[in-house]
Amino acid sequence: MIKGHGDDHYRYSRIKSDFSSNICPRRHLEELLFHLASRPDLLTHYPEPEAWSLEALIADQHGLDPRQVVVTAGATEAIYLVAQAFPMEPAIPQPTFSEYEDACHMFPAVDTEHTVLWLCNPNNPTGDVYDPSTIGQLAEQYDLVVVDQSYEHYTDRFVMDARWGTRMDNLIQIHSLTKTYGVPGLRLGYITAHERLTEVIRSCMRPWSVSAPAVEAGKFLLEHDELLCRPDLNEAQRLRDRLTQLEHVSVYDTQTNFMLGEVHKGTVRELKDWLARRHGLLIRDASNFRGLTERHFRVAAQSPQEDDMLVEAIREWLQSEE
Repeated sequence: MIKGHGDDHYRYSRIKSDFSSNICPRRHLEELLFHLASRPDLLTHYPEPEAWSLEALIADQHGLDPRQVVVTAGATEAIYLVAQAFPMEPAIPQPTFSEYEDACHMFPAVDTEHTVLWLCNPNNPTGDVYDPSTIGQLAEQYDLVVVDQSYEHYTDRFVMDARWGTRMDNLIQIHSLTKTYGVPGLRLGYITAHERLTEVIRSCMRPWSVSAPAVEAGKFLLEHDELLCRPDLNEAQRLRDRLTQLEHVSVYDTQTNFMLGEVHKGTVRELKDWLARRHGLLIRDASNFRGLTERHFRVAAQSPQEDDMLVEAIREWLQSEE
């Protein structure tokens, strides 16, 4: 799905607050920008054919063998690499991130006798979290389990760590540095898995897929814990509570900073356009998630002031629909 994700602010002229992207607000990047600006040589030489130096640093931080880490140009590239490397019959619980299904369509199953289970944990758009024991049980039922943990740092629930995951030879975990540090424009992710699996994935990789500035940025970020993106989960619950108090709106439980909601009057497309053009507030139209409807939306909590503005703006729209 090239179009239809969140963060489509380019469609509107004046967006003041973006609730459509799950990535927590990123306020201070001056240190990273200064570091990259001091390295113009990154632009005049080819990057490593594979991001070996960054893979080694990630492996060291997780206590892994570097062979168990594959750095990619964002979690999305990782998804397509895994689908290409293991073209099995997919099982994809819905609603969830659309790229799993799209990747499996691009690389249709050759091995239809074996099944790969795709999980998003925490799940986009619902905010549900699978505990490690549940994932371990599922790994016993499927030939391969792929767990996209892009939002693993956006919840206070315990998710399976990479060391545990690499002990299983039929489990692949996908991680997103760009979400962990709130820098989606970098396109930087990585895979952790048993070396039997990463060896197959590497055979599908294109050389130089991760740019030299992205590799350097990744190394810098991993050495600066103070730059971690830490969403305010208490504020997310406050936003959910306020939204559920609105008549004609319901919001599902969530265990992260984003939440799935539903309006019971009008359509989300109408609501989204009205909020963007009247108030400069952008929400995610969730109707294109499989299993959802034209009444579903997703929002991620911002500051208390911005969240209150959103609630009052939705209230105003609902009243205008009466």
